[in-house]
Amino acid sequence: MTKGWELPITRNPLRDKEDLARAFAELTDPLKPHYSKGSARLYIGNTGTSYTDEVAGFEGFSRILWGLAPLLAGGGDSDLWDVYIEGIKNGTNPSHEEYWGDVNHYDQRLVEMAAFGLTMALVPGQLRERLSDQELGRLVDWLSQINDHHLYDCNWLFFRVMVQLGFKKAGLAYSRELIEEILVQIERFYLEDGWYADGVGGHSDYYVPFAIHYYALIYAVFMEEEDPERTMIYRERAALFAQQFIHWFAEDGSSLPYGRSLAYRFSQSAFWSALVFAGVEPFPLGVMKGLVLRNLRWWFAQPIFQADGVLTIGYAYPNLVMAENYNSPGSPYWAMKTFLLLALPDEHPFWAAEELPLLQLDEVAVQKAPHLVMCRQPLAGIEGESGTRARTPHVLAFNSGHPATNEHTHTSAKYEKFVYSTFFGFSVPRAEWGLAQGAFDSMLALSEGDNLYRVKRSSVETRIEEGVVYARWKPWANVDVQTWLVPGTPWHIRVHRIDTARRLDAAEGGFALGIDSGRQPTGTLETRHAEQAVAAVNALGASGIKCVLGGGSVELIQPNANTNLMHPRTVIPTVRTSIQPGVAWLVNGVFGEPAVRGDAMWRAAAWEAAPVAEASAGELRVYAQAGGELLFRRAL
Repeated sequence: MTKGWELPITRNPLRDKEDLARAFAELTDPLKPHYSKGSARLYIGNTGTSYTDEVAGFEGFSRILWGLAPLLAGGGDSDLWDVYIEGIKNGTNPSHEEYWGDVNHYDQRLVEMAAFGLTMALVPGQLRERLSDQELGRLVDWLSQINDHHLYDCNWLFFRVMVQLGFKKAGLAYSRELIEEILVQIERFYLEDGWYADGVGGHSDYYVPFAIHYYALIYAVFMEEEDPERTMIYRERAALFAQQFIHWFAEDGSSLPYGRSLAYRFSQSAFWSALVFAGVEPFPLGVMKGLVLRNLRWWFAQPIFQADGVLTIGYAYPNLVMAENYNSPGSPYWAMKTFLLLALPDEHPFWAAEELPLLQLDEVAVQKAPHLVMCRQPLAGIEGESGTRARTPHVLAFNSGHPATNEHTHTSAKYEKFVYSTFFGFSVPRAEWGLAQGAFDSMLALSEGDNLYRVKRSSVETRIEEGVVYARWKPWANVDVQTWLVPGTPWHIRVHRIDTARRLDAAEGGFALGIDSGRQPTGTLETRHAEQAVAAVNALGASGIKCVLGGGSVELIQPNANTNLMHPRTVIPTVRTSIQPGVAWLVNGVFGEPAVRGDAMWRAAAWEAAPVAEASAGELRVYAQAGGELLFRRAL
């Protein structure tokens, strides 16, 4: 459901190569009036970022190349190519007023050079026929600055490799030694099961699939003859990673909102495009085709565009609150990386393959490297139009957290929540005062009575044992919190042992349920109460929480607008309690269930089958429900 307009891309069926090429045009046609006079920059908004407007304009210009170069390589055409040739000529000319400039260490322009490397690698002939020797030399000289400037020790290192690959494929001088040096450094990031960290000790998030694996697969294509051993390793790791990454996708095409840079939106499926481009088939082509196309359809159905069709900053709607300090108006077009598929020739079997549904996946999958337990919520009780059982589009990731943090925006919200959900999304704080501004869904927030809350920022210790997620964290030096998460759907259990030298106010939030949506009516919000339990229910679904052990009260917190990634306005079921100095145990059950096909699905029996706990004989025991399975036990 749109708000007052409908864009052509929302009607694109995305079935074949022609549809995908048309989607590229539908995304880029609205940009044409916004190129600078000399075509070297793209200005589509007035919000600021950590770098200058001139650099932001160059960023916007460069990011379209991630889709334009594959389109041209695969036999397509676009009148934007004329714009880009002019922009390259002027942007690399030190005498021109739109010269892109000399770069600095850790410069955003170094990031954007990777797109030029891909362009030189994919369409070297089309560049050479449009650039004179002098103009090509200027492009090479400008890109070569990346060799002499510092890069962050993370996925950024691959940008230098991408530039060198571009030089090689364009028949220009390149440094095999420099490539080797960088790839050896990147090897330090590898973990296990196909996973990398985004830098030594860094997070394992979308930068693994849409950056590190993406570039490694491009390397595997362009360096297969020169470096067969490494390219084989890259292909094998990507295939191994695919077996885990597929669990991040739901049947409706949505993928898990988790980590930073979520404003890049449909870059979530870029990894699958790179797999197909590199000829790696961990799953049938039809399955990977479905993963990409359903993800694109899901995204193009969201209100993520301005009225003129220009992408906005945000996630499922325009939202600067959740954005990174490095998100300029042109930043979201990094999502063009998914259009790498357009480089495939018309006769490639991918285009003829029948789009297949998502594979039948295990309901629970432990992923050690990213510290997650993935759960797929089974559907109960509704039949689809064809008579087959419809499937709830809900994937959850239960998270232990990480031993370190960083200074990116909202790091705690993006990496340290107890659970992440494709349906409920997650929330980021709007400000620091109180529960409404903090928007503490899927977190335990602690305060010293001053209405300023602390949450888990990093963990002293983490592990996953027998499916139970454990983390130990210290919000203050003299407050030690041990948290156990027992994954499950629609209920999951959170157990906290809090050893504190301070008197604390505690607030634990369940899932944030949308009460305002640009896609479908949410209906009237209803409240369900039970003993020490509360739930919010509407046409979208249900979210609830129950204080199982530890005392306290339950209520619905309505956080500030635009804190949640999925919905502008939400409500968060919350347990509040006070904790005296000493040791306290808190056990809360959290309920979350999407509706199906937009119909309210309130399963009273599921809500009433809440977990129960008892503490006796020096032991805490938590059961799935009264008389049910024992899920957790621990000495008090």
